[in-house]
Order: sequence, then C-alpha cells, then structure tokens
Amino acid sequence: MKGIVLAAGKGTRLYPMTKPVSKPLLPVYDKPLIYYPIAVLMQAGISEIMVIVPPGETDTFKALLGDGSQFGVDMHYAEQPMARGIADALLIGREFVGDDSVCLVLGDNIFYAPTLGDTLKKAAQNEVGATVFGYWVEDPRPFGVVEFDKDGKAISIEEKPRYPKSNYIVPGLYFYDNQVMEIAGNLKPSARGELEITDVNLEYLRRQQLQVVPLEKDFTWLDAGTADSLLTAGQTIKHIQDSTGRYVGCLEELGYSEGWITAEQVHATGTELGMTLYGKYIQCL
Repeated sequence: MKGIVLAAGKGTRLYPMTKPVSKPLLPVYDKPLIYYPIAVLMQAGISEIMVIVPPGETDTFKALLGDGSQFGVDMHYAEQPMARGIADALLIGREFVGDDSVCLVLGDNIFYAPTLGDTLKKAAQNEVGATVFGYWVEDPRPFGVVEFDKDGKAISIEEKPRYPKSNYIVPGLYFYDNQVMEIAGNLKPSARGELEITDVNLEYLRRQQLQVVPLEKDFTWLDAGTADSLLTAGQTIKHIQDSTGRYVGCLEELGYSEGWITAEQVHATGTELGMTLYGKYIQCL
C-alpha cells in the first residue's frame, strides 16, 4: 500500500500566519503539522509516501523531510497546481500508486489513540473496497456526514448538509483499493468546482464496498485548519505527551518501532537535536 499526504492547501483561514509559510509547516506544539499525518501512514505500516505540496514549495518541504531515509521511509513529492479538491490528490498520485492500494490523509488532520496503530493496520489489510472512519462531533454541518442504519451499516454520506442525519463525520483519512483510480478519473467537478472525496466514497457505497469504522471515544481527531483549532491541537498534543510520557507524531520513534531504522540512526538524530526536548526524547529510545 502506498501513502499520500495532501498538504497543498493555501491555509487562507490562517492568514496572515500562512502568507509566508505553508500551513503544514506551522508548529503544532513541538513538531511541524506535517509530521502528524505522516505518522498516521507510518503507523499503518506504509513506508512509500508521496507528499503533495503547493506550487513552488517542494524545496521547502524537502528541506524538512528530505528523502525520508532518516525516518525509514521513501519520500516522494508532487505539486498541486491549483486547488481542485481532495480527490485530485489521487489523480496527481496516479503514477506513484500504480497498481497498488492507497491511503490518503489530509495534511492538517491529527489522529491519536493508544490503539491507533492496530486500527490503521487492520484497515490497510482490507484488500477489497474502501475503509473510512466515523468520528462523533457536536456540530457535523461543516463536514461529510455519515448515516448508519440500526445494524451500524453506513447507508448515506452527505457533504456539508444543512440538516445532518447523524453526528458522525468522515475525517480526512481514507483507505482505498486500486479501483479508486478509475473512480477518481471519472469524477465530475462539484458546484464549487472541486473533485469531491465524498463522491469517491459514495461510489464505493453504491458498489457496496464501503466500510465505515466508528472510532471509539478514546480516539482524538484534530483538524488544525483555523487559529483556534491550531491552538487547541498544540495544547492537546502537549497534554497527551505530558500525561503519557510518550511523544505523538515522533517519526524517528515510529520508524524504529516498525523496524525500518536502527537505534543508532535514531540516536544520531537525537544527538543532532540534543538541545531540544524532542532530541533528548529520541536519544532515550
């Protein structure tokens, strides 16, 4: 399975912060925002990753992430020339994905749970169809809302409904088999001129190949798209790390735990960053 991080948004809701710097490079407590979606892919066991960035920003992201070898992954880059919707990431990554399955994660989404790795690996092992997640929110209207029947089976998904049929939304994390390339290629732009990821999910639902996994209450999902949510995300990450003693989104630790890099490689990075708490943390792994 290949992994794609869509990190090409202009972040206009965060202006003026994101005028000089791409939103996924903003800090969320002690790490750049982009670390967290990459961590999701790594916890799913995915080591071949494409990051889709804004036009002219490839070198900036490469300066941070390099070729990914320091984390034990193979990092690729592509640019999204203009905002054409989430599903456009699948078309941009078509050659990269090839005949493989794919996991797509949004560059401003953060997921955390003690059992997150197990949940993600199980989704990645689903060989046919699509797997997405349902997350309970107080106000689901700004999101894609999923409706379940009495047996817990998803029966509808509606994008930004005025009158939501449930409080469960589909966060920005999607596992697809290779059918998604054909589905994305046949999409027509919506009224707002974008290729909607909800339309992809609806096609899988029509084919009776969509699995929606409700996330338990111990799961944390954060969408760091506004100043308030960015602040909340940073505070939440700090609280989790302080209370558990374990870092969230530490790519070196994840690469080591997956067996992709050695302790010596991790400690070398820790020495390089030894003036920071982050560096001291990975020195002790």
